[in-house]
Amino acid sequence: MKNPEDIEDLFNDKEVKTIRTSLLQWYDRNQRELPWRYENESECESESDFDKERRAYGVWVSEVMLQQTRVQTVIEYYNRWMKKWPTIHHLSEASLEEVNEMWAGLGYYRRARFLSEGAKMIVAEGGGFPGTVSALRKVPGIGNYTAGAIASIAFKEVVPVVDGNVIRVLSRQKAISANPKDSLTVKKFWALAAQLVDPCRPGDFNQSLMELGAVICTPLNPDCTSCPVSAQCRALSMSKHDNSVLVTDFPTKVVKTKQRHDISSACVVEILETKDESEEKQPNSVFLLVKRPDEGLLAGLWEFPSIILKEEANLTTRRKATDSFLKKSFNLDPKKNCSIVLREDVGEFVHVFSHIRLKIHVELLILRLKGGTNDWFEKQDKGTITWKCVESNALSSMGLTSGVRKVYTMVQKFKQKELTTSSISTRKRTSSKKQRCS
Repeated sequence: MKNPEDIEDLFNDKEVKTIRTSLLQWYDRNQRELPWRYENESECESESDFDKERRAYGVWVSEVMLQQTRVQTVIEYYNRWMKKWPTIHHLSEASLEEVNEMWAGLGYYRRARFLSEGAKMIVAEGGGFPGTVSALRKVPGIGNYTAGAIASIAFKEVVPVVDGNVIRVLSRQKAISANPKDSLTVKKFWALAAQLVDPCRPGDFNQSLMELGAVICTPLNPDCTSCPVSAQCRALSMSKHDNSVLVTDFPTKVVKTKQRHDISSACVVEILETKDESEEKQPNSVFLLVKRPDEGLLAGLWEFPSIILKEEANLTTRRKATDSFLKKSFNLDPKKNCSIVLREDVGEFVHVFSHIRLKIHVELLILRLKGGTNDWFEKQDKGTITWKCVESNALSSMGLTSGVRKVYTMVQKFKQKELTTSSISTRKRTSSKKQRCS
């Protein structure tokens, strides 16, 4: 087994040539048809600068979407995105809210913000799409990997890429057991990848290496018999001579950071747009949404009024904290300017982020304002919280996060259940009256 310093054992010239040839031949025959992939580099020599920039933009969008997200999920999002914003100039004109709505469901929303900010910056500078790694690294959110992918695939710069798939392939090729997260080890993986990248087809080679890790050299069930570079794989060779060694021992499994456990209470506030019960049988209503801070988790996204609890709390305690938040932030006070039509504890669920396990208590609160919504709006103090009221049909079409949509779905199911139960009770009472009259 090797320590980080042992990774200086690079590929020899024969290995480099064999791996390049074998991987590219395999890739040409077996690459998946994906919407962000174009014809092979050898067929792209006559591309205009516009075509190269459009290609670079597509690579950028796809690579950002593919971070932490499965290919099959990304395909639909990518196609919708490119239909709405086919060029970087189209994206630069979109608001962050529009971008977030398009991104809804992909998670890791900071990626969407970086795409938006990056597009605005590139277009504002007016020099065209950056074509080298050094220039690309100056764009918000573009790191070494994304810069390498764009530069090599779109502009044929001979630079490597290193992602999780590449690390897995290289660690098995060289039987590297050092911690793959260690900074020194990561540098060595970049050195190995740089040694291998094909000077004539850098983009195709980088994609072939990532493709191999994605479909053949997988984490748990590698298909070594179908691998085009199995003859050079040290991990496979070791496993054949030592039963205690498995190919899947590489790369070394790193203990994940323990998730933080948080508890929150989300209150779906529905405001009826009538002053009293007699005005109409089924009054229109709006829902209160709050915009999260521009920094931190889910930055700049919309959610129902929510509070973080220091510890698990009973319903009475949660409601007291919620009431205090609603009164302070939105001037909603049942003792003064509104009446409670319905207040129910709907349930709870756990929403998992990469580093946080969030337990969410869900409550429905239906209010009727004593002076009507217009009077309430006029008396609002424009504080530091950004909020708005939206109708139900608009809420359904908004780009909400999966967690917020889960909250809304729970409330809708609860309301439908209550409506059904109420309808049955009404029919029973009507039937009983008819029987007594007869």
